[in-house]
Amino acid sequence: MRRLALPFGLLILALFEAAAVWFVMPLPGSQRVRSVEIAYTLHAVRWSIRALCLVLLTWGIPAVPRTGWRRWALAALALATGGITYATNFAMAADRIFRQPDAVTTVAATTSEVAPDRLVVGVVVNGEARAYPLQFIGYHHFLTDTIAGRPVLVTYCTVCRTGRVFDPVLDGAVERFRLVGMDEFNAMLEDRTTGSWWRQANGEALVGPRRGTVLPELPSVQVTLRQWVALHPDTRVMRGDPRFTADYDQDYAFERGTSRRALTGTDPRSWERKSWVVGVSLDGADRAYDWNALLEAGAINDTLAGRPIVLVVAADSASFFAFERPSASTILLRDGDSLRAGSLAFGFTGRGRVDSLRPVNASQEFWHSWQSFHPRTTRYP
Repeated sequence: MRRLALPFGLLILALFEAAAVWFVMPLPGSQRVRSVEIAYTLHAVRWSIRALCLVLLTWGIPAVPRTGWRRWALAALALATGGITYATNFAMAADRIFRQPDAVTTVAATTSEVAPDRLVVGVVVNGEARAYPLQFIGYHHFLTDTIAGRPVLVTYCTVCRTGRVFDPVLDGAVERFRLVGMDEFNAMLEDRTTGSWWRQANGEALVGPRRGTVLPELPSVQVTLRQWVALHPDTRVMRGDPRFTADYDQDYAFERGTSRRALTGTDPRSWERKSWVVGVSLDGADRAYDWNALLEAGAINDTLAGRPIVLVVAADSASFFAFERPSASTILLRDGDSLRAGSLAFGFTGRGRVDSLRPVNASQEFWHSWQSFHPRTTRYP
């Protein structure tokens, strides 16, 4: 029995470390099964499993033969297990592949080195505007910043094409997170206080002590930097961390939808798995709008949950906005970079000469993502 302790200990350790990573990373087959509970359980018992394996290894080492093929086979198994353990805990760990900046720095738009036609996630807090370029946050996946004295959690998942901004204050304190992996092709974050795992697409804690808690989402838009600056000339723009220059997205393929990569590429057709949609949720009702149809129409007037809304894409064919219309009978059309209905005119901030439109949160993402996290969604038209 003792001579089997060492090979069993090595085999259990290798299989455990490999499984712990397979369930939380986009590896073949892993993201197509409901695995977050299994992954979280493995993560929770990791030190117990490792301790058990260490006991088996310690007990079994004296039984290793001094010579012969069995000794060399055990040496090869030990070397393989060591390689798997290192790779899964370092080379393949999500928070080591996608690292965080030491600090988030911003500059005035006039001094930003970000090209004006790059996409950004734009946020306004207490009158202070901030722009986070996708080329930076797409690599980091998330970052915590402070706008006008208020902490914000800015997130982006390139596999889902989902940009979300949340309030990270939990139980009266600013929570800190780390990137732990993925579930259903969406980034997952782990909070430092309780170890709970959170879904990036909707800010919900999936497993752990905070399961069921949802982070409040803050209004944000995805637009070109040029469009954002036109709307908010005093905006500050995130500056990339020089340490990660080689990791940041240097071309426009992802942002413009010309990439055909398996995980982050775009299908230019409509209603395919990797097609773009704009998703809107209102009063418990969810609806997806085909990006190609929005580009063709310029503006789409619709009613969701009994509330009249309008989606509009700017003349740059990249920036988009959603608002609640003044009434169901008011049909708004795009006119350059504004919305008009007869004598009524509104800018893309929603402000008009007399009245203002109420902004509605809308997100551009892959169809598979919107369907996964809004299973009762309808499609327009």
